[in-house]
Amino acid sequence: MRKVLSIVLATVIALGNIGLANVQPVLGVEIETEATSAILMDAVSGRILYEKESHKELAPASVTKIMTLLVAADALASEKVKLTDVVTASENACKLGGSQIYLEPGETFTLEQMLIAIAVGSANDGCVAVAEHINGTHEAFVEEMNRKAQELGLKNTHFANAYGLPAEGHYTSAYDLAMISKEALNYPLIRKLTSIKEYDLREGKFKLWNTNKLLWWYPGADGLKTGWTNEAKYCLASTVERNGLRLICVVMGVPQVRGHFAESMKIYNYGFAKYEFKQFAPASEKQGVVKVSKGVENEITAITEKSLGATVEKGKDKNFWVETKLNPEIGAPIDKGQKLGEVLLYQNDQLQASVNLIADHPVARAGLVDQLARTMKGVFGF
Repeated sequence: MRKVLSIVLATVIALGNIGLANVQPVLGVEIETEATSAILMDAVSGRILYEKESHKELAPASVTKIMTLLVAADALASEKVKLTDVVTASENACKLGGSQIYLEPGETFTLEQMLIAIAVGSANDGCVAVAEHINGTHEAFVEEMNRKAQELGLKNTHFANAYGLPAEGHYTSAYDLAMISKEALNYPLIRKLTSIKEYDLREGKFKLWNTNKLLWWYPGADGLKTGWTNEAKYCLASTVERNGLRLICVVMGVPQVRGHFAESMKIYNYGFAKYEFKQFAPASEKQGVVKVSKGVENEITAITEKSLGATVEKGKDKNFWVETKLNPEIGAPIDKGQKLGEVLLYQNDQLQASVNLIADHPVARAGLVDQLARTMKGVFGF
């Protein structure tokens, strides 16, 4: 009897070990995903909450277009182009296959409409039209995409085109796509564009439907981009915000139809169940007063530039403390939003987050007469 029990017990242990061997533990957790590569990232800090083969170089398909939108957003921010610019489709743009808005040579749209076509309708022809408008040629724009990848420190990314169709030397990784997405989220325009569910082009004659079904299926989802080719399979880089916690999830190489949505939701469920955003100071909260020299006012209020907080594992939100560093005095003139100091958030001795302290309003430099009067008052009391 003991021998039988021993055999049964050994068999159970062996089967258990076989099961565990097929599950790759990542950061102390075990999530099974059909994705070839996947990552879950805190959108603010870049902290990795889950990963599977996240640095593996893979074809990204149309998820490429997040970088296309990012380079376009950079050009808008530098005022190189404007959303109201008229973009004219070239023959080069019109001959592309795959997902498109069927541009005709010479057809025009505003840059904003073209960007919507890219973000919502995944328009390959729109990518080339935008690339040519911003950089003169599609090739020059792709060079800009690769420069941006280098600027972000991405080690496993190289682009051969702006739209994501298979090409030699066109690859990225789940980690790199998450970092591109994190950077893209610094532009409210990109989240606005990629969260549009439907859009009418050509005065309603051509309807665009967003390919990212998470916008309908998963509460808090508001971006970013899907992708599919035979080579890449199903890919998705997305972002979800709930109760102040914004996460980025990237899945690549999912074999099943709509599997990129299911796998992403599974990973998000894990993230929101395990983590929360703990706020320590809201945006625009007063954090101190700085003396002003040679100004029309004697002091200026320092406020938080944005919300100060950290993503923490639920139940492990103890031992946080805040250090405030504030300039004791600053000379006028002072611009609204000018940095006056910073607030640092620690857990134990590890820095978790920081925000700038900024001036809540401008302060002009005082005239010579006012400065002399103030000096006399300080010296003689009148």
